[in-house]
Amino acid sequence: MVFPVVGGDGKPTGYEISNSFRFDDASSSFLQRTNGANTGEDNATLSFWFKIGNLKGANNGGTIFCEGNTSGDHVMQIYANKIYIGSENFSLMYPNLIRDPSAWYHLFVAFDSTQGTAANRVKPYLNGVLLENPTTFTTYPDQNENLNITKNGTTTRIGGRGNSGDESFDGYLAEFHYLDGTTKAYTDFGEFNDNGVWIPKKYIGGSYGDNGFFLEFKQTGGSADASGLGADTSGEGHHFSGDNVVGATDVTTDTPTNNFAILLPNGLINSNGDFATFDGNTRFIGDGSDGWNTTHASLGFSKGKWYWEQKFTQVTGSASFAGLVKDDVNHSDNDISGQDDSEGVLYYATGSYMFGSSGTYVSGGASFGNSWGDAGDIISVAADLDNNKMYFAKNGTYQGSGNPSTGSNGLPISEGAQGLVSGSFNFVFPYAGAYYANDGCEFNFGNPSFSISSGNSDANGYGNFEYAVPTGFYALCTKNLAEYG
Repeated sequence: MVFPVVGGDGKPTGYEISNSFRFDDASSSFLQRTNGANTGEDNATLSFWFKIGNLKGANNGGTIFCEGNTSGDHVMQIYANKIYIGSENFSLMYPNLIRDPSAWYHLFVAFDSTQGTAANRVKPYLNGVLLENPTTFTTYPDQNENLNITKNGTTTRIGGRGNSGDESFDGYLAEFHYLDGTTKAYTDFGEFNDNGVWIPKKYIGGSYGDNGFFLEFKQTGGSADASGLGADTSGEGHHFSGDNVVGATDVTTDTPTNNFAILLPNGLINSNGDFATFDGNTRFIGDGSDGWNTTHASLGFSKGKWYWEQKFTQVTGSASFAGLVKDDVNHSDNDISGQDDSEGVLYYATGSYMFGSSGTYVSGGASFGNSWGDAGDIISVAADLDNNKMYFAKNGTYQGSGNPSTGSNGLPISEGAQGLVSGSFNFVFPYAGAYYANDGCEFNFGNPSFSISSGNSDANGYGNFEYAVPTGFYALCTKNLAEYG
């Protein structure tokens, strides 16, 4: 069974999703509202898009939709590659479905307890494909039984139950519909494009009912109203308030129709040291003993000009860097991965620029550029694969008199037998690395998890950066990759 995932162009209807909401499990963030009176709940429809941050392994983990408070009934969870759907009256589990944290998925569930066949009372579709034969939990609602998903006086929570750790969802949600009292078709919310990929479709059917809602995450206000981050745009006025959410930095433009790069989490990278990712896989921290903790971005490139920023949260002993790495890098190498076998090009906190192949320096010490390492330092990276040049800026000032906009004084990505171009590769990736435990940085590929004081986008209008994007360079997202990558 194939579940094609999205993040690009090629939409028959041309429908675009502009925003998503980023949930952070470390903050136990969630949205909530109190349900009103319900005239009957034997029918309902649930439809939303999601992109996993930290995939939970424990029971009760990854709560996306909950009826009740900290001990309430899970309606929707995603953990250990499984999808759980339930309430106090039914429980169903579908295993081995969610494997890719870099991809957007669509989940649709049609609830109709009036159906004579039990399996037709809860019908879930993942990316337009019907899920069948649940395992572990296999209890369907009784015929004509109230579903009890949004009961009068209870609290609906999106993103968690209010408990910490594995209970909370970590990742992105977009285009979140809940229709109370009516059952719709999955084709009302999505369609397959010419390449067989399931993509969003604008829902125009109305009928949200007593406790229904539609969350588009276009606002950043803190109140439960039309200007709030939990604004209900269904017309019903069922707005949500936020708990442990930041607002402006939690509302992002990483969506199913324009997928932005994130960092690959631990478990998908065979890092020599242990690390953790947070804030939808945009923040990287070494969480074990000292040792090289390394990972790279989910999106790579082999041509074009690309820009991103790295805000360092802690740097110990100058043992951190920014740069590029090849697609076949060995992250389990005891040495820093980019130093060996022409695998990477790096700018160290010492101010040194380093090629691969046994750590050959282009220039020693601080002669390339300024050292950095204060918490809050932002390193801008501009990688020009078309002209084999690399540029680094510290807090907005490009080092070595480089100017990526004009192409002057760029550092070579390869030199002689050194660097990436000397070896074979399919793609290169933005790279994260730190040696000491608790060192790390926040990556900004265009949707920062940290506050931006200025706000700059690329020439296509994508991204939100602290510093100006150089002329001709672009944020690392699927729309730009489709055009330039």
